[in-house]
Amino acid sequence: MMQKIFFARALAVGLLAAALCPQLNAQAKTPEPPKLKIGDTAPDFKLKYFDGTALKDISLSQYRGQKNVVVAFYIFAFTGG
Repeated sequence: MMQKIFFARALAVGLLAAALCPQLNAQAKTPEPPKLKIGDTAPDFKLKYFDGTALKDISLSQYRGQKNVVVAFYIFAFTGG
């Protein structure tokens, strides 16, 4: 009997939390990836890189209009797989 009461209370708390926190539902949805075509301007993004001494932030907008940038993704690089 105690298990049923505990389960019912836990369910009620969960439903109440879901109703009161719409941002939880918004975070669960995966944002749709941007639809880029060849020749489109790349959207700005920020990454961290290691310069040999510390982690630093770098963003694409730092180079916009100053230098050409090539972005390459090596999916399995440094994973051993």
